[in-house]
Amino acid sequence: MLTNLEHLGLAVHDLVAATALYTKLLGTEPYKQEHVASEAVDTVFFRVGGSKIELLAGTSADSAISKYLLKKPEGIHHVAFEVDNIRAEMARLRAEGFVLLNDEPKRGADNKLVCFVHPKSANGVLVELCQTVRSKVTSGEITDSESRHPSS
Repeated sequence: MLTNLEHLGLAVHDLVAATALYTKLLGTEPYKQEHVASEAVDTVFFRVGGSKIELLAGTSADSAISKYLLKKPEGIHHVAFEVDNIRAEMARLRAEGFVLLNDEPKRGADNKLVCFVHPKSANGVLVELCQTVRSKVTSGEITDSESRHPSS
């Protein structure tokens, strides 16, 4: 189940300039900057009320963000929703006919497991599913305990 709007991902060419612009626009400093090697991106996060803005800049010509920016202008790249159980939500969406870009969740920025829904099956919008990682990873592998929502 989608629980809330987690963040809007904005693709940018120049992360330093975009960070300065959004710091002024939002009236607050970013709370986190992170390099995601598996995606070849650098990210900067701002909190805005109960949601976030994620700035994304490619670190290589082969990154999805760099390729995106060759075809489209800077701006909204994806909409991300928080989920309680990413594997269950992936199964639900597949059963509903959505095409997922990942067979399994993968590590993303901001301590999340992520999966993307193909824009062609979501009216042209790239949708990201995000689940907060509940336990530490020591080996870099995603474990079942990370992908389950803890019982309350």
